[in-house]
Amino acid sequence: MPNDVNFLTNRKKIEQYDFSLKIYPVAFIGKKNLENGDKIILPPSILENITNSDTEWPLMFQLSNPSSMRITHCGVMEFIADEGCAYVPYWMMQNLAVSEGEILNFKYSKLEKGNYVKFQPQTEDFLKISNPKAVLEATLRNFTCLTKDDMIALEYNSKIFWLNIIEVKPGNSVSIIETDVNVDFISPNRKLNKEDIQKKNENVNSEKSIVESYEESSSTDSEKDTTQGFKGNGHKIK
Repeated sequence: MPNDVNFLTNRKKIEQYDFSLKIYPVAFIGKKNLENGDKIILPPSILENITNSDTEWPLMFQLSNPSSMRITHCGVMEFIADEGCAYVPYWMMQNLAVSEGEILNFKYSKLEKGNYVKFQPQTEDFLKISNPKAVLEATLRNFTCLTKDDMIALEYNSKIFWLNIIEVKPGNSVSIIETDVNVDFISPNRKLNKEDIQKKNENVNSEKSIVESYEESSSTDSEKDTTQGFKGNGHKIK
């Protein structure tokens, strides 16, 4: 019992923990499935720094781009990134106006559980789906948190739909883990330039092409040299 008490009392409480990392798309390490949510991949050193601290799980971080002054929030899937790097969904990079290799600031965050979210599809096409609310709720199961003024990408039937987050309650950022959230829609903005949406989708497709070329190059390199393997330890958040 004394050892258990010492372990608990020696845990340090983290009120503020921040750091900066270079950003790359999750697809660059073969994690394209993470594009359907808000979870990112961080280096092992981040986990080591918080393992013995009094943090709340699942972990959530605020991401900010000092150049564009944009912020968002995210969860964590794994701690297997190269040191100094983080891998995030490409739609999140677009929200933050950041390119591959640029630096983002990270800050540990504790968010209240949300109870309400209002979305605005960017086009009426999304509302023409047989059951758009069910499709959105299924997608949100891959999300940890939501931030007001963010724009999330939802892929359904091989088509990408963009939805603005108009409002969340309480506050401007909320956790949606293990909580009942009421979802509401408002009509798309008819004045929205369709060319902007098309350009955004083209950027996603262009990113996919870059990733495919990167994967082909990596595959060729691995065929040339199969003696080197990953020697580090990976950590996964369930």
